[in-house]
Parts: sequence; structure tokens; C-alpha cells
Amino acid sequence: MNFPFFIAKRYFQAKNKKNFIHFIGSTSFVSVALSTMALLLVLSVFNGLEDLMKSLFRSFDPDIKIELVSGKSFPLDSTLIQQIESVEGVSKVVEVIEDNVLLRYRDQQMVVKLKGVSENFLQESRLEEFIEEGKLLLKEGNRNWAAIGRGIQYALSVDLSNAFYALQAFYPKHIQGSVLIPSQLYQQKDILPGAVFAIEKQFDESYAIVPLDFAIDLMDMGHQRTALEIQVAAGFPSKEVQNNLKLLVPASFQVLNSDEQHANLTKAIKIERLFVFVTFSFILVVASLNIFFTLSMLVLDKRKDMAILYVLGATPQQVKFIFLIEGMFIALLGAVIGVVAAWVISWLQQHFGLVSLGIQTSVLDAYPIKREVGDFIYTVISVIIITLLTAYRPAQLAAKTPIEKYL
Repeated sequence: MNFPFFIAKRYFQAKNKKNFIHFIGSTSFVSVALSTMALLLVLSVFNGLEDLMKSLFRSFDPDIKIELVSGKSFPLDSTLIQQIESVEGVSKVVEVIEDNVLLRYRDQQMVVKLKGVSENFLQESRLEEFIEEGKLLLKEGNRNWAAIGRGIQYALSVDLSNAFYALQAFYPKHIQGSVLIPSQLYQQKDILPGAVFAIEKQFDESYAIVPLDFAIDLMDMGHQRTALEIQVAAGFPSKEVQNNLKLLVPASFQVLNSDEQHANLTKAIKIERLFVFVTFSFILVVASLNIFFTLSMLVLDKRKDMAILYVLGATPQQVKFIFLIEGMFIALLGAVIGVVAAWVISWLQQHFGLVSLGIQTSVLDAYPIKREVGDFIYTVISVIIITLLTAYRPAQLAAKTPIEKYL
């Protein structure tokens, strides 16, 4: 067995439990264990929240979205549509017209985002599972229906069972010159509410989905579209399909995947996660200071032992390694306990929802958890690095122990 490792192991397994040094050592690995566990649990919660947000966005947003880099709308090019549909992995192409409109229902009104979609929008629609009331049907014969968010329903007090009242949509006309009659300033069309969806507050309070021809008539768009939404077929990687589409569409368009459609939110989550990791790493540093004090006192307590080891032929480098390894024993024991505890607690939270969010939501009741092996690996590496840094100074002092003074 390696000599420094053997001596460090003997010190670590010392039976004198009443010794104050061993008490501080026990406090050290408990501190490291709690810090490691807390860091891993918080990172797992962030992973769960990020995964939840992405799944909610995917239920409403397309896999890939094509829109202008600058500008509001573009003329529809049937040749471009055919070329996009011919790309391997493209399941469907949905034509979209989206803009803000004033929506009125009886005596209530609010500004919403009206999203007109082509008929193939309902094919394999992921929105179906989030329908809370009514039926997801946008067109039946000559009659148009709207699917509205739960927030819009609450704000306007929409009653789906009352067919006598329709939603009134108002959109400003493109008029040049002065107009004396106010009604000529806007276009107005009625549509019956047919379904209510509940996904996430951002969507529920903002979006009303209508047939494409209804949006064309209301906004006088003609052959103009604001976006093309692409659904990727199962088994095909979205990134590969996105890259193929970028080669196909003109430079005036941008091709966005699901994360890029909410780039600011995705970036904010990653920055918050980074700050959490840095913050808890500082807590680990504070916890590791106990290791520094433990080793410093151990060096003072074992000065005679060090002198004897030098007489027996030990080198300063070997003595230094004894205390570095001793610090690693304490840190790794704490890290292992923290990792196991975090894994068990996160598993219990994942399956039994031990900690509730404290609010009523239609999506989940407890904090979401997603364990990633990378987080556990990086945390253990951080513990090792921090421990080596805090243990280096006491180990260096041990290597400089004067022999003649303690013999």
C-alpha cells in the first residue's frame, strides 16, 4: 500500500472519538455532504423546470418556425412550400397569419394575439391534450370556430354553451388619408368560441386560434403570411431538418428551432442555473474551510509523528501527501453522502412529490425534478478541486515540520 495513503488512512480511522480534532473533522464532512446535496437538488429542480417549460412550449409552438428576419409578412410562394415539404423529415407545413386584434365578447374586451392557421394545423395536433372545454374544431362547413386560452375565457367571461353570443374581432384597416366615419377605420368579423385550452399563462392569456381564411378576411392579408410552421416527422432529428431548411430558404428568412423561438427565456434559465452553481460552489468553499482548520490542527497535533517519520526516511513530499489525502478522505466521504442523499431525495420527489409548489396549477402540483449525470460529475469534481486548494496550505506546513524540535 502507498505509504502516504496508509498513514492518512490510519489518521482518518483513529479511534479517539473524544478528540476535538476528530469532532471538527466530522463537522467538515457533514458540511460538505449538506452543501453537495443542496447544490445537486437545486440543479435538479432547475433541470426539471427547464424541461417542463420546453415541453409546454412544444405543445403550442412548432418544431421549426420560418419567418422574416425583419418585417411583418411575406408573400406566399407555392414553389417554396413544395420545396420545404420535399425536405426529408418534414411532416407538415402550416401557413400562419398572426397579429394583435381587439377581441370583444358581450360587454368585455381585450387585445389578444389572433393566430390564423391552415387546415392541416389540426393533423396530429399536440394541442388536443390541453383542451379543457369544448372540442378542438376550427372549421365545420362554412362556420368558423375559435380556440381560445383559459385566461381569455376568464377575462371575457366566455360561455361556450351559449351559441347566441359570438366573439367579435376588430382589426385596423390600412387607410390613407382622413376618415370621418369611425367604423371605416377597422374591419370587424364574428366567430363562435369552440374550445378552451390551458397550457401556460403566457399562451392562455394571449392566444386565440382561428381558421386561416378568417384571419385573411379580417386582416386583408390576401396571399401574405407572417410565418410557416414546420412539424418534424417522428424519428428525424430537428437539428438536421433545420440545417437542411436553412440551405433552402432565402437569406431574408430565419429558421428557428423550439429553443430559438424563446431564446431570451432559454438564455435566462441557463444564466440563472450558472449563478446557482457558482453560489453553491462558494457555499462549498465555506464548508471546505472546516477541512482547512481540521488539517491545520491535525498538523499541530501530529508534529511528533512527522518528526519520527522524517527520521524513518519519509520525504517532505510524502508528508505533504499524507495531509492532502487526509483532506480528500474527508471531502470525498462528504461528497459521496451528499450525492447519495440528493439522488434518493430527488427520486422520492420525482415519484411522490414530497415538496409541493404551494399553488394550484393545471400542469403540476409539486416541484419538477430531472437528474442529470453531468451535474453529479461536475459537483464531485468541484468538491475535489476545492478540497485540494484548501488542504494544500496545511499540507505544506506539515512538510516543513522541524525534526530536531520534536525528537
